[in-house]
Amino acid sequence: MADFDAIVIGSGCAGPVAAHELAARGKSVLVVERGNYCGAKNVSGGRLYTHALADVFPDFLEDAPLERRVVRERISMLAPESGVMVEFTDEQMRRPGVESYTVLRAKFDPWLASKAEAAGAEYINGIPVEKLLKTGDRVTGVKAGDDEITAEVVLLCDGVNSLLAEQAVGAPRPARSSVAVGVKQVIELPERVISDRVACADGEGAAWLFMGDPTHGRVGGGFLYTNKESISIGIVATVADMVDSDVAIPQMLEDFKNHPAVAPVIAGGTVVEHSGHLVAEGGYDAMPALVGDGVMLAGESAMMCLNAGYTVRGMDLAIAAGMHAGRSAADALDAGDTSAAGLAGYVKALDGSFVMNDLRTLRHFPDFMEHTPRMFGTYPDMAAQMMRKVFLVDGSGMKPMRKVMWPMIKKVGLLNLARDARKGMKAV
Repeated sequence: MADFDAIVIGSGCAGPVAAHELAARGKSVLVVERGNYCGAKNVSGGRLYTHALADVFPDFLEDAPLERRVVRERISMLAPESGVMVEFTDEQMRRPGVESYTVLRAKFDPWLASKAEAAGAEYINGIPVEKLLKTGDRVTGVKAGDDEITAEVVLLCDGVNSLLAEQAVGAPRPARSSVAVGVKQVIELPERVISDRVACADGEGAAWLFMGDPTHGRVGGGFLYTNKESISIGIVATVADMVDSDVAIPQMLEDFKNHPAVAPVIAGGTVVEHSGHLVAEGGYDAMPALVGDGVMLAGESAMMCLNAGYTVRGMDLAIAAGMHAGRSAADALDAGDTSAAGLAGYVKALDGSFVMNDLRTLRHFPDFMEHTPRMFGTYPDMAAQMMRKVFLVDGSGMKPMRKVMWPMIKKVGLLNLARDARKGMKAV
């Protein structure tokens, strides 16, 4: 007889939700988290679309440690000395079901873990799982430290740089083009100062994405999210494109913080957290098999992350995947069949959800970003030059806009513009 019905490896977003769903169905569940506490090693830009959370915890607004509700969307194309920004705000952003909030994972992850524990899940922290126990091809448990612990089903929720996915389903380590490296800082500022600087009421804030100069023209971008009394700011750049870069990621972050479009927002703040993390960027085509005999994958261990350029999502996908994984694992346990076939209900549930729908919809976007370098250098510079001609007045006399823009378009090439626009439209 197995020690537990289920063992969950990792307590980010997917793991505790899966554990909660299993424990709520009366299953014995052990969560093994290698961080000394939940949230100790987890990193994300910091924005959560709460629709998925509401499906698991309908009353989450009562006690979830959320920071600010996002009511302003900003996207900027930065050249070295200038920026062109598009801003969107809409009262619909306050409507239940489409709300999103900034979060700090050091606060949010322990809250999720507490929900799993309240449902009956057991936790072990500070111990990495480096090996799966197997009988033939079937996963039968884990080796954690010096202990071997068995289970009818093991759920891998251990992140993008999974140590176990290859052992579980034969998935190779992610290709360099499928992952990005992210560096993030949390900068402390007074609540009212943050509200004033992004033109929001206290309790409300902005999600701001940047492309171009933040990564010095490399594939990737910058982000800035407003928390209650801090700002999360960072850089994400594709590993494959950074190999021959002469500017390291930490230096990119410092340059980004000093950009004239960014520096006034964080001026006077104190850095209270610095972190780095790999980010899944490959999308649908980089996903491994989601189930094997006695094992399931959810969250970033299954490469469930979406970068659409105008928004970045991972936490809502992980929460939904954790929910479906936990429920499907409970069904398989009830049926007495935790083989790959018995766990296939998880794959079916995901296929019928927004998770796989959205990943499939944007499956070509990672390739578009990787093979359209003009998006990160040429076009931000072009936008800046155009705006200078439009807004800077020196008394030398205006020119018709067609004469202002045509030399810039000609320099890029009309055919190149058309090709990139066509590729972009097909990718989204």
